Parts: sequence; C-alpha cells; structure tokens
Amino acid sequence: MFEENSIDTGAAETLDTGVAPIVENGFAKMGLAPELLAAVADLGFTQPTPVQVQAIGQAMQGEGAGADAFIDLMVSSQTGSGKTAAFLLPVLHTLLANKAAQSKQPAAGPRRNPMNPRHFKAATPGALILCPTRELAQQVAHDAIDLVKHCKGLRIANVVGGMPYQMQLQKLQNADLVVATPGRLLDLQRSQQIKLDQVQFLVVDEADRMLDLGFADDLAEVHQLTANRHQTMMFSATFAPRIQQLAARVMRDAKRIQVDSPQEKHANIKQVLFWADNGHHKRQLLDHWLRDASIDQAIVFASTKIECDELASDLQQAGFAAVSLHGDLPQGLRNRRLMALRGGQVQFLVATDVAARGIDVPTITHVFNFGLPMKAEDYTHRIGRTGRAGRDGLAVTFAEFRDRRKIGDIEAYSRQRFTAETIPGLEPKARPAPTGPRRDFGGKGRPGGFRGHGHDKGNGFGKHKGFGGAKSFQR
Repeated sequence: MFEENSIDTGAAETLDTGVAPIVENGFAKMGLAPELLAAVADLGFTQPTPVQVQAIGQAMQGEGAGADAFIDLMVSSQTGSGKTAAFLLPVLHTLLANKAAQSKQPAAGPRRNPMNPRHFKAATPGALILCPTRELAQQVAHDAIDLVKHCKGLRIANVVGGMPYQMQLQKLQNADLVVATPGRLLDLQRSQQIKLDQVQFLVVDEADRMLDLGFADDLAEVHQLTANRHQTMMFSATFAPRIQQLAARVMRDAKRIQVDSPQEKHANIKQVLFWADNGHHKRQLLDHWLRDASIDQAIVFASTKIECDELASDLQQAGFAAVSLHGDLPQGLRNRRLMALRGGQVQFLVATDVAARGIDVPTITHVFNFGLPMKAEDYTHRIGRTGRAGRDGLAVTFAEFRDRRKIGDIEAYSRQRFTAETIPGLEPKARPAPTGPRRDFGGKGRPGGFRGHGHDKGNGFGKHKGFGGAKSFQR
C-alpha cells in the first residue's frame, strides 16, 4: 500500500548524539485528517510516494467546495508504488469530513440484528471501490481497515463472490465504504440488499484487468446506478485505447496522472531469462533455482489451473511448503492459503494470473514464470509481486524456444531486453532464433506439460539429495 522511504544524509560529517533524527511527516502537509495521519504513522510510513503526492492532493481538491468541485482522475502507476493508499486516503478523508458534518444530528439508536427481517435496512455506502478479483478486493479492504483504526464510526465492508451471503450482509449494515467485485455487488443490488444511489466516490482499481475479465457491462451498470456521485477515480497499468474508451463512458473530463511508463517500471527488480529445450528441461531449471538459499518466499506462475495443481503437488512431495492458488478453489480455501503465505507457513505459492492479482506480501523475494502469461502486460503484473515497497526483487522466466514470440512481445511492451543466462550443466542444446515472425523451430523435445516424465525419475522434483529431504519454512 505504501512504499518504504530512505533518508539520504549525504557525505557530510555529522555529530552522533545518540538521538534519532526527527523526520517531518510528508503526509501531514496534505491536509489529511489527524486520525488517518495517526494510522499512517502506526504503519511506519513518513513520506508519500510519487503517485500519492500527485493523486491525493488532486483527489481532495473539491473538499468543502461542493460536489461539482471534485475532479475525476485517471491514474497509471506500477504495482507496488503505493497506489492503493493514493485512492484510499482521500476517499476516507472525505468520508470522515462527512461524518463530522452529520455528528450534529441526533445519534442513531443501538445497532439491531440485520438478519431479523423487521430490522433489515439496505446498505447505502458513501464510497465504492471496484476490484477485478476477490484477492485484490480483500487486500484493499484490509488496507482500508488498517487506515481507519483511529476513525470512530467509519465502517468498511468487503463484498466478493464465493463467501457466505449472511456474513457479508452483516458487514454491509451501516457500511460507509464498500470494496467489492462487480458480480457479487450487482447480485446484492438486484436483491435490494444494497443501494448505490448515495455513492459519492467511485474507484475502479486495475481497470485493464476489469476489461480482460469481461466486466465492461457490469461497470456500465454500476456507472448508471451511481449517476449522482461526485468523483470517479480509475487506476490502470496503461492508458491503452480501450481504457480511454472506458474512461470516456464513465468519467467527466478526467485528468490524467502517469507516474511511470511500462519501460520505467520495476527498476528495482532484476529480470533474467533461461531458455529451455522442452518442458522437462524447464523443470530441471526450476529445480535448481528452488534450492537458492536467498529465497525467502516466492510465487511460481503457471499457465493453467491443472499445471498449477500438479506443480504444487510435486513441490510438496519434494518437501517444500507449497500450495496452489487458482480460481477453481473455494474462496474460503483461497483465503486460508493466502493467510498462510502472509504468516510465513507457506514458502512457495504456485498460482495463476487471476488468482495472484492483488497479493501484497513484502517478503516475496522471487517470482518464477514457469508458464508464460497470455498477454505481455500480465508479465508486468506478475513480477510486481516481488520488489514491493521499494525492496529489491528477482524475476526469473523460463521459456521454451517455441515461446520466443511471446518473449518478443514482452520485450516490446516493456521496451527492455531480457538478459538470457545459463546454468552450468543445464545449458540448452539448441539456440533460440531471434524473436519475430512465427516459424517452426526444429527439435523433438516434448512440449510443455508435466505428464509423460515418469515418476521421480527425471522430472526434477524427486526426493533426491538436492532437496535434503522434507523441510518446513519459518520466518
């Protein structure tokens, strides 16, 4: 949510007094509510990131000047740059101001059981944040809860599919801010469990992924249901034409903020490429890397759900603390596995693109692209799972020669060339052709897949001395 900040004291000689220097809190200059500043301080952050500097001030520009004074914002910023706080802080600040204005009114009576039909009242949130995946929505809601710990009476609700309706209905009662995925939100709206006509602030996070997952019509419906809102903020990896078309449909003269372009992203993440002759060779390369003692925690990306489960199972049999994460798993199980990752009980998370969206775990030091993404821009989101909050990270990509077109697409999108490396004893037997027009590449290696390699023999994950037997992972 935030990015760590370092203080450059320069080369000048200083007197060591034994007292830590006083660092002025950069968030205090933004006019944020004291309750929010206290929460930010509790989280250990003192200086806003570039996207926070640019977005927060402009998002709060209309405060106290009427609904028409707010401006819509269209923001492009890399994963891990602090963009979540860039929209949460101004929204929460304005909700607090509204609460203060309403405090002069008679206090509401005691909260009654919302499950009793006589006491039921549809939720009427003042702010709505839409996320493309359940995991991202839960992460954003978690961050919001951290920020309102000192805010009296400000309630946060998380609405996603795959979770029991009754539990979510209880949390929706009197919610001021709702963080939701579009499908479950509209289900609740159609059943009159929630009304959106009083939403003043709408945030669309990862708009590019929203379109990838087919939520364009749902966004249009939410746009109509929140027609009286004061402000819309949209965050996306790029300002691609389709994103601009979406913005034209749901925003009013949006101001653009672009903190960095694709080629400037992830400067703190080293990216390397290993060419493989076939799927068996890729497994050997991954086998070698997983024994790297510098790995704290890592995400291994697979191309399919089947590949995800099989690879996680092989890692478990080899003695690693590994689990899979993909869209076919029950939401409760997905939540428990993410909690285990954050708690340090899991070292390797084997995931698909959609399931891993929104994972924010600072101790993820490595990302392994075992299967390549379908879209070049998804590569950027993948590697953004490491190098969080300004830390250094390492992204390792394994590619078969038949994947050279995809590698070329990734290089073209990011405007940077991969550094191809080899491991002594595991060098590819063939050489990759230059990336470019598709053509057949010779060789008889079995393409991809995990079947047909025997049991422990040759698949790179047998219980051999390289892994040293079973082990547990603890931080």
